[in-house]
Amino acid sequence: MTCRSGFVPFVIAVAMSATFQTLGHAQIGETPDWTPPRTIDGQPDLQGLWTMATYTPLQRPERFANQEFLTDEETAEIRSLVTQEGTDPIGRNIFSEEDPEKRAINTIQTKENIHYDNAIWLTEERPKNLSSSRTSLIVDPPNGRIPPWTPDAEARHAERTKTSRHLMTNLPEPVYDGYHTRTQAERCLVWRHEGPPMVPAAYNDILQIFQTRDYVVIFQEMSNNNPRIVPMDDRPHLNERIRLWPGDSRGHWENDTLVVETTNFNGRTHYQGASDALRVVERFRRIAADRIHYEWTVEDPNTWARPWTAEIPMVKTDELMFEYGCHEGNHDIRHILTIARNLEKQAAAKAATEAGSR
Repeated sequence: MTCRSGFVPFVIAVAMSATFQTLGHAQIGETPDWTPPRTIDGQPDLQGLWTMATYTPLQRPERFANQEFLTDEETAEIRSLVTQEGTDPIGRNIFSEEDPEKRAINTIQTKENIHYDNAIWLTEERPKNLSSSRTSLIVDPPNGRIPPWTPDAEARHAERTKTSRHLMTNLPEPVYDGYHTRTQAERCLVWRHEGPPMVPAAYNDILQIFQTRDYVVIFQEMSNNNPRIVPMDDRPHLNERIRLWPGDSRGHWENDTLVVETTNFNGRTHYQGASDALRVVERFRRIAADRIHYEWTVEDPNTWARPWTAEIPMVKTDELMFEYGCHEGNHDIRHILTIARNLEKQAAAKAATEAGSR
């Protein structure tokens, strides 16, 4: 398992610079009258190394209610907090906290509490900032929130939480019955950011795009699956009986926008509670030399009352990608389950002793 700091941080990745928000169909960060470079077959060239690292939360915090964008004052305050030298902000709390003093408290001095991600970014010359002046990555529904679950989704969630601690569930108590009840990330099966849809990774948030006439390849640095190879030749999706962790992707061009539709999910990633009926449509549009506008829409009639859409910039990076070997040195499962069994033996011995003394 490789991280540029040499550790495994569990914090939100630091944002890239430049504000980026929707103004009609234009994007801040979009270069006016800019023509994207073309591949040899004439399509927009999306190739290169990109990052989506951001502090902007997926869902809009209650603090901002129906406020789509931060005000200039709010932007300045949050930018000041997340860019202080020697700090490691907890981005989610900074966004959601109403009290300015508590927002400041949530900006932790790294000298006292090191969260590795910011320690990495602080060694770079690239400015740190919010990726967007939006109050959420979700742009539809207008409230910036994931639509309500259907009764089917509520029932699936309740059933899952009885027996296991999955990647997308938040149980009141961890479950240690066996490896099958541990999170998919602990088991090196899949990470919540991998998608599709892709969302910012906790760390090592770099992806590389390759293109040929017949395929587009999306290769994420921190991934437990193989690079996603997207056919561009109008072939049909796989038979519906074939189900995959990352689903089955098919791509096509709509003018200068790459559109990728993914179906045939195995239903085990539970993306925001989704079932195997999940359908994801991603859109990639090169809008400047240093950025791609990335947007995705997800729908699943078994899970949400309606489809929903989010967007985020992919910003060009000069960082290098490193091999991510999740299972290398990954002793978590063995240690976690060994400790659980020992605790059970201790509890049983204590109970037996107490019963014998009665």
